[in-house]
Amino acid sequence: ICMKSGKNKPGRDRGIPTENVIVDECTVYHGHGGFVVGSEMSGGIKNVQVSNNLYIGTDVGLRFKSTRGRGGVVENIYIRNIHMANIPHEALLFDLFYGGKGAGEETEEELAARMNAEAPTVSEETPQFKNIVIENVIGTNVARAMYFNGLPEMKIENVVLKNIRMTAEQGALIRQTNGLRVENVEIIPRKGEPFTIAPTVENIIG
Repeated sequence: ICMKSGKNKPGRDRGIPTENVIVDECTVYHGHGGFVVGSEMSGGIKNVQVSNNLYIGTDVGLRFKSTRGRGGVVENIYIRNIHMANIPHEALLFDLFYGGKGAGEETEEELAARMNAEAPTVSEETPQFKNIVIENVIGTNVARAMYFNGLPEMKIENVVLKNIRMTAEQGALIRQTNGLRVENVEIIPRKGEPFTIAPTVENIIG
């Protein structure tokens, strides 16, 4: 289940967001994500409610993705009452360095090359993800609980994580994020720490 609204300049010029969407009582098997936003979201995506979903064996559970050049604003996304199991990559993924490949298909070197490139000035080509609430989520047997990787010039903003419990191979890695609120979140990793917060994270509560 993937929300899109156009790609790069044609999507921005059209300027019609995907908005006022309800995704309720859905079951997703396999695929590149249970619920996905982007990466083609240049016209914007807003006012989306996702509830009472079950994801079994999807590559990623909840996946938000974009990249420089897209532009567009993703905002006011409300996700609640999600169960997921047997997720071979991230249960929750924010990837603003998306390279066009499926989860796990890109090498660390390819990702590092994009992340190490000089950050451009913020413009209409800069994608923005903000004001997202994710609550009442249970994840069982996931590879990595969470991975947040915003842009240095436009961090992921104002995400609320509430009432979440996950058993995972690895915990959460949070980068390039501003205004993260964590309430009653339990991550049980098989190795490493439950949460790793990078120095690029600002205004974390909880």
